[in-house]
Amino acid sequence: MALGILGRKVGMTQIFSPEGLAIPVTVVQAGPCTVTQIKTQATDGYNAVQLGYWPTAEKHLTRAQRGHLSKAGVTELLRHLREFRVDQPEAYQLGQKITVEIFSPGQLLDVAGTSIGRGFAGYQKRHHFGRGPMSHGSKNHRRPGSVGAGTTPGRVFPGLRMAGRMGSCRVTIRKLQLVQVDPERNLLIIKGSVPGVEGGLLEITPAKQVGNKR
Repeated sequence: MALGILGRKVGMTQIFSPEGLAIPVTVVQAGPCTVTQIKTQATDGYNAVQLGYWPTAEKHLTRAQRGHLSKAGVTELLRHLREFRVDQPEAYQLGQKITVEIFSPGQLLDVAGTSIGRGFAGYQKRHHFGRGPMSHGSKNHRRPGSVGAGTTPGRVFPGLRMAGRMGSCRVTIRKLQLVQVDPERNLLIIKGSVPGVEGGLLEITPAKQVGNKR
């Protein structure tokens, strides 16, 4: 468990390696984030650090949110608050600024965000179903096929893959390589794509090792 940072997706571009290879990258404006709360095992039952990000106007926050920031001694109003589990919360202080300098080039990152919403989508687009015959007599061009289970049990089971809302859900892309860090402009240059639209909120953390190390 390690502290991460909050950021916004700026967009995609490409950079060139010393060998002349074009590398697709995503530019993320990350931080500076402010420590707004510190949770410990003794007081809250777990260790975590809450970060605030993106200055905003007073009208965009509730009275409870403004009171929470005031209690933490944070003078600026911050729109986004997120928690990160850490092993040593005592290493951080209220009001401390967290910047992109906590990361280094070449590091692997996990990036979480809200995927692009696609609205109501059909079977093929949402679940990658194959289409039916396109000949004149066929009446099953883009239909899902049989969904019933016969007389017994005589109902459609829950969870069956059907048409419906697609996208606009939390997605995490793991083990993305950090190519460059620009502390002056608070930018992270990450190889590959990250979830969400341009301007969308992202949570960036050091890559979590799952399973056996190779």
